Amino acid sequence: MTKKDMQFKPVTHVLFDMDGLLLDTEVIYTRCTEEIAARYGKTYPWEVKLKQMGRTAPDLAKVIVEELGLPLLPWEYAAEARIIQEKSFTECQLMPGAEKLVRHLKSKKIPIAVATSSSEETFKLKTTNHREFFKIFDHIVFGSSDPEVKNGKPAPDIFFICASRFPDKPAPENCLVFEDAPNGVTAALAAGMQVVMVPDPRMDELNRSRATFCVDRLENFKPEVFGLPPYDSAAT
Repeated sequence: MTKKDMQFKPVTHVLFDMDGLLLDTEVIYTRCTEEIAARYGKTYPWEVKLKQMGRTAPDLAKVIVEELGLPLLPWEYAAEARIIQEKSFTECQLMPGAEKLVRHLKSKKIPIAVATSSSEETFKLKTTNHREFFKIFDHIVFGSSDPEVKNGKPAPDIFFICASRFPDKPAPENCLVFEDAPNGVTAALAAGMQVVMVPDPRMDELNRSRATFCVDRLENFKPEVFGLPPYDSAAT
């Protein structure tokens, strides 16, 4: 943990990103993009991945095609990627500490939701083996297919909408967001919410420092830092 606890405001609601945060899907996205790039004699550098992480499917395809100079239209890239992804998404595993934290918050009656840039269709593929886990959440907002989400991350739309769907409609300052991507961090901050970043080990210090708080793994997060109920001693 990288900042003093006294700097954080207590929260009442928690919003989670999904890809790379709850589910280990980023490795699949990387492998998929590398495979397609190689077909056209291109490579897929980390700098480009940083730009597309957390974006909706259409925005992601546009960034990759433009940044890599692929001889494809974004929809053509998306179609090629879809073929590869359908074979792998059903094998997604939960990230370390994800289930422990989510079940803990639920047991303490903390309202929790998911704000993912995925479409509902790809969500179903990715969560094939985790249906019961995702039923724990109060609701899920799909950035690529929800008509109310007009602009994807790094715009704050998805977090405003996700918070508004809790029955008590919490103010932004009462919401804590968990994210792994710079675009998601930007979106959460733009929404006026505090954000915990759980970054890829390759993430640079500048992007890490923009988050309210940064922790290397979800399983190392201490809920009480943000005024949430601490783990029971037996669970730590």
